[in-house]
Amino acid sequence: MRDMTQERHVLALIVDNEAGVLGRVVGLFSGRGYNIHSLTVSEIDTVKKLSRITIATSAPPHVVAHIVTLLEKLIPVHKVQDLTIQGAHVEKGLTLLKVKAAGNKRMEILHLADSFGAKEVDSTDKSFVFQLTDIPTKLDEFIESMKPYDIIEYARTGITAIARGGEEF
Repeated sequence: MRDMTQERHVLALIVDNEAGVLGRVVGLFSGRGYNIHSLTVSEIDTVKKLSRITIATSAPPHVVAHIVTLLEKLIPVHKVQDLTIQGAHVEKGLTLLKVKAAGNKRMEILHLADSFGAKEVDSTDKSFVFQLTDIPTKLDEFIESMKPYDIIEYARTGITAIARGGEEF
């Protein structure tokens, strides 16, 4: 009997930067009923027209292994890494958070943001916008800590990740 325990995996792909590639990659997950928790895509080579896709998902290990095998067979996919299996890697996400900041709470909010290492990127007499880049759990903690100060809105990116060490992808 196969282990059906859900495990979080971070996958990195190098793909051709062309229309439809992202849809085909995402289709491998949705077609099997597995959610993508985080997805980021960005062009990494303008000459060769390559993009890097980083996906965080949870699935049983054998399902992730099967998805990796299927991804490797897609024509516009050049390389696939399961960073979770490979070992040590660095992953970061970004949030922009706008919070109400009027009167005597301003210094308190600035101090709290500073304690997380958040950077103030915009300020008015009624609000601050902070930027924080960190691991997803730290972003969650930052957002949670700002809730008592009336968050106006926030936006988050998916994670981006890279293997540690001197080896090239």
